[in-house]
Amino acid sequence: MFRHKGKSRTIVHNLKLASLLSFVAGIVNVAGFLAVNRLTTNVTGHFAFFADGVIEQQYAVAAVYLFFMLSFLAGAFTSNFVMELVATRNLKYIYAIPVFMEAGILTFMAFAGPGTLLFHADAVAGALLFSMGLQNALVTSVSNAVVRTTHLTGLFTDLGIELSQLFFYRKKEQRKKLRASISLRGAIIGSFFTGSLAGGFGFFRWGIHILLLAAACLLAGLMYDTLKFRVVLLRRRYLHHS
Repeated sequence: MFRHKGKSRTIVHNLKLASLLSFVAGIVNVAGFLAVNRLTTNVTGHFAFFADGVIEQQYAVAAVYLFFMLSFLAGAFTSNFVMELVATRNLKYIYAIPVFMEAGILTFMAFAGPGTLLFHADAVAGALLFSMGLQNALVTSVSNAVVRTTHLTGLFTDLGIELSQLFFYRKKEQRKKLRASISLRGAIIGSFFTGSLAGGFGFFRWGIHILLLAAACLLAGLMYDTLKFRVVLLRRRYLHHS
């Protein structure tokens, strides 16, 4: 899921990665919005508010939205910087560190008290946007830019295009590739929606603590990937010696 890259990466790897991280993004999207009334998974809306603040000469307001956008950018920068740095030393942990960083931020935010959510809402939103920047850069790198987990606008655009192509693509290989791509985008959208429901219902029951579920999913995915990799290595050694 995390380890395979390039030609060794299959649609199944991308489906697993997309489902897991889109579910996490869905939780953060709704829980973050309900907690601090801010968008916490993408920057498209923030750019509109930033431009409006500049036009209305409300520069303090514009500065807040600029901070949100830069938080996401900083997360993406940090994620790839760490991966590039680790790649020069030990490829084994190249994707583990960004995942641990994201899980750590979500866990920390899960214990934000009512006072923090009320009086430091912008800082909380900034931290969540940073974590989503981490995740988006990570998944882009792992999947070779095939998977996106926080931006549904482009996904719906691509899905609409591909659904229309079903009426015109007749070759078996073309249709097979097209169906695989549609399945991937459907999995991302479905997982994001499911995560959003979990984030919404969970927030009304447990408050911001629902972010612990998102952090747990990240760590569970990393553990699954590690265990599966070790099982494959053991199987290869067994076959080699047998």
